[in-house]
Amino acid sequence: MFARTRTAGVIKCAAFALTAIYAAAAAETELLLKLDNVAQVEARNVSVRAVDYRGGPALEVRRLVMGAAPDIDTFAFVPGLDFHNGTIEVEVAGSPLPDAPPGARGFVGVVFRVQAADESFGSEGIYLRPTNGRADDQVRRNHSTQYFAYPGYDFARLRREAPAQYESYVDLIPGEWTTMRIEVQGTTAKLFVGGGPQPTLIVNDLKRGADAHGSVGLYVDNGTDGHFRNLRVRLTS
Repeated sequence: MFARTRTAGVIKCAAFALTAIYAAAAAETELLLKLDNVAQVEARNVSVRAVDYRGGPALEVRRLVMGAAPDIDTFAFVPGLDFHNGTIEVEVAGSPLPDAPPGARGFVGVVFRVQAADESFGSEGIYLRPTNGRADDQVRRNHSTQYFAYPGYDFARLRREAPAQYESYVDLIPGEWTTMRIEVQGTTAKLFVGGGPQPTLIVNDLKRGADAHGSVGLYVDNGTDGHFRNLRVRLTS
């Protein structure tokens, strides 16, 4: 059980129960959240609403302030969860809002190993740029996925220092449900999209290091109408 009240863009999080299934033989813990209740997450610089989206329950997540710097702590995370190694799977749908800035791409994704120290958050994550998936510009297509780590490693720095290393192409359609699965082990994260058997993006040098741990969250960025459902987290040793 968990209860907390936060200000400055953070919603009040009521007490809730995490559904965990323990598999002793595999030394694994599995967390399942349908994402149909705002009390399941705690927001950081985003708004969260329980809505009906494309025929079923989901959480709508939107950044509170548009136009500010990208790749900051704009996510809703699961309080009380301590993730180190394992697998995160969730269905996401992202598209630009009608009043989104020109550079908005429907940024939507997952953060993991989220650590909070006072009001300062550390995390890393992978997100999608749905409007890039079928763009006519090949360079934009190549930027359909993105890894980042906060603080210090936003997309601009990573693209400047290591072009193409932390981004990749994947076919995406704005606003449609897309399954993301991220496998994390030590300093490596692998992103699988849409149930594909091969990873779309591989990051072998996670910036927060092999010992980092913390919560898992639902990430959006500038001008995104983001929706999430069916979060499954498997914790492994």
